[in-house]
Amino acid sequence: MKLFMPERVIFEPSSLKYPLGVELYDFFTNNDIEVIKSTSNKTSSFIPGITPITKYTNSKKTILITTMKNKKLDFCSPSADYQFSLVSNCPGSCEYCYLQTTQGEKPSIKVYVNLEDIFQVIKQHIKDEGITTFEVASLGDPLALEHITGSLAKTIEFFGELENAKLRVVTKFSNVDSLLQLKHNGNTRFRVSINTENVIDNFEHNTARLNERIETASKLIAHNYPIGFIVAPIMVYDTWEEDYKDLFTLLYEGFGYKYNHEEITFELIQHRFTARAKDMILQRFPHTKLDMDEEKRMLKWGRYGRFKYVYPKEQSCEIKTFISSLIMDKFPNAKIEYFT
Repeated sequence: MKLFMPERVIFEPSSLKYPLGVELYDFFTNNDIEVIKSTSNKTSSFIPGITPITKYTNSKKTILITTMKNKKLDFCSPSADYQFSLVSNCPGSCEYCYLQTTQGEKPSIKVYVNLEDIFQVIKQHIKDEGITTFEVASLGDPLALEHITGSLAKTIEFFGELENAKLRVVTKFSNVDSLLQLKHNGNTRFRVSINTENVIDNFEHNTARLNERIETASKLIAHNYPIGFIVAPIMVYDTWEEDYKDLFTLLYEGFGYKYNHEEITFELIQHRFTARAKDMILQRFPHTKLDMDEEKRMLKWGRYGRFKYVYPKEQSCEIKTFISSLIMDKFPNAKIEYFT
């Protein structure tokens, strides 16, 4: 797929105190991209747009270079013990994205440049006993910007030197070539997000195609990275069973037959939405084909204090059983980590 390049980049004052911030400033000023040096942390006014659609579209073409100030990491169940961010948001425009409601009217793509500070915070959260796991892609896809930042490579090598911590990465992108020769020491598990062609075509805009994602997984496992797949969001529609069956056939033919399946993991996540997310999605994608009919769903209390609409219990069990059977048919030794 074509690598992303922004239309404008905004630098917060603190970002230019760090080597990566200076490197990025030099990079963008030499690549005919609008560069804005803000004198404060109030940067949304630099992003044009009046309607929800234009605000969203222009924000997706804007990178904000900033610093991560959090000293305490959030929990990240069921994916990992903790989560941290190298970036938030991403160039993809997935209509169902759960970040729709958390990043404001102008969801620009943030890049955090104080890597050493972030690494120090990670060290402070590593448990004295056992393995502590850290998710880096909960709030954004760092691989989507790796050709610009190089941050994920530095993070993978940082974790490669740790004895009691593991890194977990999720991606819908395919530009992994710069990561293949790193000394990761098996401490980074990539999980490639996959879905049916129908879901990708209709809802996952500006992301890698399914065949590109499968090829990405093949490259990574060939270079000894632990590999998993996230099947998300699982959607029920007229041909869903046939389409998910085709998905796992393609996955097996393009990837699975080559490798020992014992180390492969799967995470299964059904489609869900909140009332606020539905409102934002309809503003930004007024012609969306997403099924967000509350009458067909049940309410489930979410960890962030919001009710979310999920499939009814009987249908949810059907989804879990069906997708699990497809996995076990093609990958009998794989591990299904969870269904939610």
